[in-house]
Amino acid sequence: MDFISDQVLKWIRSLQQALTLESENGFRNIHGRKERFNTFVARELISLDSKHLPKEKIDFLISLSEGFEAYDSSPESARRRLVIDTRKALYSLSKVFDPPTTIKPPKLRLPNQKDYSNVEINVKDSTPSLDSTLSTVKGIGSKTIELLASLGIFTIRDLLVHYPRDYVDYSQLKRISSLEAGETATIVASIRRTNYFTSPRNPNLSVLELLIQDSTGRIKLTKFFAGRRFSNRGYLMKQVSQYPTGSTVAVSGLVKEGSYGKCFIDPIIEVLENQGTSIKSKSIGRLIPIYPLTEGLTAVRIRRVFDLVLPFAAFWKDPLPQERISHHSLMSIQNAMNQIHQPNNLESLNAARRRIVFDEFLCLQLALLRKRNLFRKKPAPQLKKVNQINSLTSQFYSLLPFSFTNEQKRVLHEIESDLESSEPMARLLQGDVGSGKTVVAIAALLYAVDSGWQGALMAPTEVLAQQHYKNLCKWLPQLHVTVDLITGSTPNSRRKQILDDLSTGGVNIIVGTHALIEDSVSFSRLGLVVVDEQHRFGVYQRDLLLRKGLQPHLLTMTATPIPRTLALSIHGDLDVSQINEMPPGREKIKTSMLQFSQRNKVFDLIRAHIKKRHQVYFVLPLVEESEKIELRSAVDVYHELSNDLFQEFNVGLLHGRMSSLDKNSTINSFVSGEVDILVSTTVIEVGVDVPNATLMVIDHADRFGLAQLHQLRGRVGRGASFSECILIDSGKNSDSRKKLEYLVGSTDGFEISEIDLRMRGPGQVLGTRQSGLPDFALANLVNDSHVLELARKEALYILNSDPELNSYKLLKDNLDLHWKRFLGNSQLN
Repeated sequence: MDFISDQVLKWIRSLQQALTLESENGFRNIHGRKERFNTFVARELISLDSKHLPKEKIDFLISLSEGFEAYDSSPESARRRLVIDTRKALYSLSKVFDPPTTIKPPKLRLPNQKDYSNVEINVKDSTPSLDSTLSTVKGIGSKTIELLASLGIFTIRDLLVHYPRDYVDYSQLKRISSLEAGETATIVASIRRTNYFTSPRNPNLSVLELLIQDSTGRIKLTKFFAGRRFSNRGYLMKQVSQYPTGSTVAVSGLVKEGSYGKCFIDPIIEVLENQGTSIKSKSIGRLIPIYPLTEGLTAVRIRRVFDLVLPFAAFWKDPLPQERISHHSLMSIQNAMNQIHQPNNLESLNAARRRIVFDEFLCLQLALLRKRNLFRKKPAPQLKKVNQINSLTSQFYSLLPFSFTNEQKRVLHEIESDLESSEPMARLLQGDVGSGKTVVAIAALLYAVDSGWQGALMAPTEVLAQQHYKNLCKWLPQLHVTVDLITGSTPNSRRKQILDDLSTGGVNIIVGTHALIEDSVSFSRLGLVVVDEQHRFGVYQRDLLLRKGLQPHLLTMTATPIPRTLALSIHGDLDVSQINEMPPGREKIKTSMLQFSQRNKVFDLIRAHIKKRHQVYFVLPLVEESEKIELRSAVDVYHELSNDLFQEFNVGLLHGRMSSLDKNSTINSFVSGEVDILVSTTVIEVGVDVPNATLMVIDHADRFGLAQLHQLRGRVGRGASFSECILIDSGKNSDSRKKLEYLVGSTDGFEISEIDLRMRGPGQVLGTRQSGLPDFALANLVNDSHVLELARKEALYILNSDPELNSYKLLKDNLDLHWKRFLGNSQLN
């Protein structure tokens, strides 16, 4: 108890004593040694320092004090009521400053899970190993082996890394009064009453009820027995006899809210000889693993299989020396394997998971850093400006209608320093929508041209490639820099001319899609490769473009920004530059959310924007209506808007299934202002830059990821006019609404992306499946970021002391065995 609580309680006790004496003496305002009862209480009630109590309590005590000032002239009934009210008020105050002592949860004697280090291994083969098939383990039948094979589990190693996807937590020991509906818990209590009966509605269903209690309350347990043989009275009496009245039971299960309060339905029950008896059950009071299963493979069966196979964890050799394990306070890998499948407690489970996650991240970081080291050993062209005074970049600055922000200048300086080095640049440039990444990339390309080399800009879609090409054409011809575009839809005759110009040096900068990596494309002197929206390209595709030159420098860009530490770890083979500042004067986009039933309001808004001579995007997730998903398609909405609602305006349609010619025609019409409303799928997520577009409507917004919605929102607000984004929520749950509310309340791309990472996972947000990052068995790139950073530091330590991993043979073997698909058998040239 702290000093303030002690003082307040002493004050309460003094007043309560006076009130008790007055009550015992018939409320006649007794006289103490120095003063009467009422004057003492009136003074004491307002003597407490007001900072110890909330204002409403102080006000109430003042009103009571005023009542005691008139106590002497009040009738007895009023005196009685005032004393009672004051005693109640003081009692409630005492509960605040001296809360009731909580009864500690029960204690259970849980023997530790089996120590497998000394268990005899039952095998049919005299020389067992982790790579032995499951058929060599005694006790695993052919049917179980067949079922495990359908999950891709063939060897002992395969099974050991088949980690639980979750756990049922019966380790929470509770008293009955503290149980909450919806939680799993374990209690220890005594049986007060037992009852059994056959269901009046179903003669094949029998019910056993136990009423149990501890020192804090009572709760009912219900067990069901389905089947005619269980309805036999003799069987039910035998069940009742197993739970004698007065005996102590340990109970684990899910707490539910029943008709008469909280209850357990079909819990696990064990009768104890006494309170100190050790639990025999493998489930009560423990963390129970839940595994990915298949039809025919039950949870009980797979747990029995692990009982047979876990002894083999002793064969799992630790890839790290003991000194490094101790340095990071890691659990041994053998112990981690045991505890991840059969944890003693939550603490040991967390330690086991931390070790396995650390190993997964360590392999990732070693693979990325070794790849980066190999890349840096290759000689790259040292790009130095031919004309330092009147350089192309300085001329480019003079053409721009704005000045570079300090962040853009800093990032460009980092890029230029890399370009001047004999080591090839491998840098990721990330920044929010509208932060000015593209002009930085153009300046870098001009730096390469100024140094006598060619540049290539690769985009994932024709729409984005076209947009980049048009931007370059605004400025580069004025600088006498030649630029061209090559995509899948470029006519053969034009393609041949471009390829000839590229190979002879007639084209300084080439913009293109995947067409740039075709075998027929060759360069005269490729010095810099810029890859936009890099996560949409696979590692192999990116590397193919890099092989077009001797060893060109690489700059990749993304508008899906993530926290810098996470970016450094995920893109470990790249240096990371980040633009954290938005250009001045860029208006914030007002974002609102409407329910699907309110979508008619959007049409009035569309009309208002068009009447101001502005343009509108109307984005949907589907091209055509799906029979399985009830979503409005882009084609349907296009017909609805053009034929019914906005006949007086020009409505365009854009989606990925259109031919390149039709796509370009629609985009050009929208850019030129001929089209008022562009109905589109996410093909316009990046690339389409129309300053006159001021309204973005996203139908079925709940079907998109947050980062994607932020990208779509960034298509408006690119001019000086007020712009807004309307999100139409067709979702039927609170989660989708909460997701959209994040976007309504924030314009920070880094913050939005981090929330999206937590909600959807890195695979979808970062495109890790496309970019070559592996799927982790346990690790989570967001939630385990602290372990990721630790693993990166360890990987740097290992490679700095032993670049060839000669002292880490097992670790090197693990890398070669498990991470070939990450490396993709490809290198950065």
